[in-house]
Amino acid sequence: MMAINQARPMFEKNRKQRFTFNVKHGVFWPPFLLLLAAVVFSFVNLNQYMHIASQINDWILSKFAWLFSLSSFCLLLSLIGAYFSPLGKIRIGGVDAKPLLTKWQWFSITLCTTVATGILFWGTAEPMYHLYQPPESLGIVPQSTEAIKFTMATMFMHWSFTPYAIYCLPALVFALVFYNLQLPFSIGSTLSPIFGRWVQGKKGQVIDAIALFALVAGMASSLGTGILVLSGGVESVFGLPNNKAVMAIIAIAIVATFIASAVSGLQKGIARLSNLNAKVFILCCVFVFIFGPTRYILSIGFDGIIDYLSNFFARSFNVYTGPEDNWPKLWTVFYWANWYAWAPITALFLGRISRGYTVRQFIIVNLVLPATSAIVWMATFSGTAMRLDHLTQGSLHQAMQDKGVEAVIFGLFDNLPLAGVTTAVFIGITFISYVTAADSNTDAMSNLCAVDPSKNTSKSEVNPNDENSHLEAKAAKSKMLLKFVWGISIGVIAWVMVSYASIDGIKMMSNLGGLPAMLIIIGTNLALIKLIYKVSKGDTLEPVNKQIKR
Repeated sequence: MMAINQARPMFEKNRKQRFTFNVKHGVFWPPFLLLLAAVVFSFVNLNQYMHIASQINDWILSKFAWLFSLSSFCLLLSLIGAYFSPLGKIRIGGVDAKPLLTKWQWFSITLCTTVATGILFWGTAEPMYHLYQPPESLGIVPQSTEAIKFTMATMFMHWSFTPYAIYCLPALVFALVFYNLQLPFSIGSTLSPIFGRWVQGKKGQVIDAIALFALVAGMASSLGTGILVLSGGVESVFGLPNNKAVMAIIAIAIVATFIASAVSGLQKGIARLSNLNAKVFILCCVFVFIFGPTRYILSIGFDGIIDYLSNFFARSFNVYTGPEDNWPKLWTVFYWANWYAWAPITALFLGRISRGYTVRQFIIVNLVLPATSAIVWMATFSGTAMRLDHLTQGSLHQAMQDKGVEAVIFGLFDNLPLAGVTTAVFIGITFISYVTAADSNTDAMSNLCAVDPSKNTSKSEVNPNDENSHLEAKAAKSKMLLKFVWGISIGVIAWVMVSYASIDGIKMMSNLGGLPAMLIIIGTNLALIKLIYKVSKGDTLEPVNKQIKR
């Protein structure tokens, strides 16, 4: 009886722990409940929901468009400064740090977890808009040679160095503060070089919650893009109607796959998917380059680069259109908002996998190489789309008008050899592409929300090894549950937006998530400048307090 009485407290403790949802409540619940309320509201009164969302969206664009453009330009300048400064020689994790991944694994994950889904969808659809509806204030004649050059330069602007700077800078700062300064796994830690301990603890959880909301909105936007592409492909290949039910099935399949991949971990799931994804990207690009209008791709690509570089500063600040022209808000600012929405949480993932490499290597792999890859992709696919549209008397543009923007890419493949095979491959790569991006961010989201088990361990425990093992297991279960929760939430929001609002819904979600994330990234940019200054003065970025646990 005495043994039973002694065992009872431990049994009660274990039973209690078994049913505990082990999360940081200040990080998880605010964004989750806010997004849940939005989903419920959309089902109860969709028209009113869309009206309110539209008003908020218009307010963001009218008040903060200038800040989106200015801040994204400053991020690129700061990264250039970091590359050539003494900070560039600093090794992430310390002098003796060993890389977690090979350079190919590192590059493929970086490439596929950022703008991969976007280039598949917008690489052919966006040129149709700019070619036929260039900014009115510029006086460009639609479908003219000038319109073609403007379109190609715009594709480079929207998809290369500026968007990757939005990802690269916060990821670099997080890598340095997490590995070198040994600060906690938190968005708030990226602001510590400026605000110190003030942004840690509960205040840091507020920042994490804001970033979490921004990412869910951004992921829902990108998932909506993936749903549109896949539903268009299913209609093209199998003849199934492109309706809400088909979109729901596609959303369920994507969410189930990226949750399964995220649960399997970095090495097994994310690295393998990224490796496959990057190779298929390369094969698709080579195929279109060879069997498409090769000479035209090279010619328009070169002209586009010249125009892009010549007008880079004017387009970065949106001063190349008239004051009453809404074109920059509808396109450029939309993109910056989308990248910003993903950036804070993506930074946690990209920073975590970069240990063992120098700052300069980080900038090359996270900015220069993927941006260059995007330029090659856009020159190939956007150039081919414009050329085929011209040769077929506007068939791609007409397909977009009749069936939606998702029909353009499949119309392009219909005009190339092996249309059935390439369409099937493209559907597969679109599916894998979003899964690759989503599972890495879902992994980072679960790590951000879950309680660090090491903080619950007491040195006075009788059997610390058993307790640590139990806490680790409980934390793993919590993270797995969090991946399910966030994956399902993102899927539902994305389906609602694309089913009832299509492209307008996607753009609204991007802007709603991008504003709060942008404010965080602006602070992170100041933190990088502070780190550059400290290293230039001889600081080696040693831990501020070696007792701080990650």
